[in-house]
Amino acid sequence: MIRTEQPQLLRPRALATGDLVVVASLSGPLDARYVPDLERAVTVLERMGFRVRLAPLLKAGEKHWWSAARPEEIAEELNVLLRDPEVRAIVAHDGGQTALGYLDLIDIEAITADPKPILGYSDISLLHLVLHARTGLVGFHADVATPGLGGHWQAASAARRAELERLYSTLLTGTEAIGALPATPSWECWRAGRAEGRLIGGVINRIVLNQATRYALPLERFDGAVLFWEEMGGHASHVWSYLQVLRHAGILDRIAGMVVGVPYAIDGLGTPEASPTLPEIVLDVLGDRDIPVLGNVEFGHAGPNLPMPVGIRVALDAQQRTLSLLEPAVQ
Repeated sequence: MIRTEQPQLLRPRALATGDLVVVASLSGPLDARYVPDLERAVTVLERMGFRVRLAPLLKAGEKHWWSAARPEEIAEELNVLLRDPEVRAIVAHDGGQTALGYLDLIDIEAITADPKPILGYSDISLLHLVLHARTGLVGFHADVATPGLGGHWQAASAARRAELERLYSTLLTGTEAIGALPATPSWECWRAGRAEGRLIGGVINRIVLNQATRYALPLERFDGAVLFWEEMGGHASHVWSYLQVLRHAGILDRIAGMVVGVPYAIDGLGTPEASPTLPEIVLDVLGDRDIPVLGNVEFGHAGPNLPMPVGIRVALDAQQRTLSLLEPAVQ
């Protein structure tokens, strides 16, 4: 396992109107059926004031197994984007199952020389964790392009879409702290309390997988952190098992708070067969740890996503159901 000095927080440069944003296949392929969704995502980004370009590997129907291309090809394209000074942000087209194949091929020096926002969730949360561990880069756990900006966003109300566009635009262009994220009645207090700390997390299965690689976050990076996580698919027992892994790893003994996203397509949650609810699973594993838990927050596969910038200091008040970004994500 790589052990180096903890890097300083590395904020990307703030975007400006007219800057170039590239949508890229960082993991899964583009199904031809979802080309209209991708086109709508481009429109959303343009409405925010950015120029948009599609990366070469983002071609409908082209794939290698379950990926947009071979891992080394995806890494090569990502590195080209990281090195290109005209490219100011990279938005993943979708998640997938490929990031583990090229974690060791990313040009780390290009990131430290010219840090850029990389947006995405699902498999992309693995990139956020690895790049944050290695460089201190703020990762933007936020909506991907095709099923997110061009899919879930379109099903939301016009008022919610406008709110999200303002939020994302401010997060990428503003150098002042956003403050409280827009809460909804769905947010739930699973354990009362308050905490302040660095926001660390992603898809829970990717957090667990990352900690099994040589790019794992050192345990000290979880000291006083606010752990956020979500999950899609599988079974409720898998979520319980992932939380147990975090317990055995010592992570749950170090964090100051927890924020849980909206679960999506998880079998065995609160079914008539006396299965547990997600709050019951979480509190069962936490035991008597005095950690505030805010649940059912809008990030994850259920979409649309509130942005969760990895590494930024936040304030959590579970009882008041608030989560506030105390620092800007860009500079």
